[in-house]
Amino acid sequence: MTLEPTSAAIIQLAWARHLGLDDDAFATAAARLASAGADPGDPADRITRVDDSARAVVFLRLFGVSALVGPQWALDAAAGVPDTDLAQHVTLLTLTRSHGGHGLGSSALFFADDLPLQQPSDDLMVSPGNPEAILLEGLCPPDDVNEVGLQGLEHRFTIMHPEEEQSAPVACGAYSEWEGILADMGVLVAPPWRRRGLGTLAASIAAHEALAAGLTLQWKADVSNTGALAMARHLGFATGGLHASVRLG
Repeated sequence: MTLEPTSAAIIQLAWARHLGLDDDAFATAAARLASAGADPGDPADRITRVDDSARAVVFLRLFGVSALVGPQWALDAAAGVPDTDLAQHVTLLTLTRSHGGHGLGSSALFFADDLPLQQPSDDLMVSPGNPEAILLEGLCPPDDVNEVGLQGLEHRFTIMHPEEEQSAPVACGAYSEWEGILADMGVLVAPPWRRRGLGTLAASIAAHEALAAGLTLQWKADVSNTGALAMARHLGFATGGLHASVRLG
């Protein structure tokens, strides 16, 4: 699916505020690049903000416009590095190694302002409770739990599968309001229940709750997580950019 122009503007605003930039920073840069016919990825066209107190260096590529935020020494080191290289986590690690840079990873960004609605079957129940989400995390590998971060997502919708003695959680779709504008989403599925469409169903439930609250959807997936990338595309999210960051020691 494609995004409405107004939705793209909302997403640009949210990220500008998150990075401490002027509200119109991305829109102004995009208009300038379009009028100049500039080559995408030229470091000279990158938005930058110096933050010498920052504990991380953050690179963002959003709808063809890039931004870099961090201490002055980091911006100087990246001044001649093309966007295609800077978007790779290993590049940021190399540039920040002498300052204790260590991994936060690179993520693909997806967005949506509308999605097809999927309904659970009659034998599945959806619970908005926190205990069910915690129980689900206990059934999943720690790496998956840490990447999704359900406990940091305020609104959780856990699909429960009925059993004879006690219903069991099988998947959870969740979101948190991000910068007051976007719904930052996550999905976790218990390993025995994967590849059955339950993750897609849980994501759809959470997404429509967020859309009903007037939010635009955001999906971040590690660039190496093929399952999460495929799910975002299958759901109908549009590709929006890349986010890479390192934490400074």
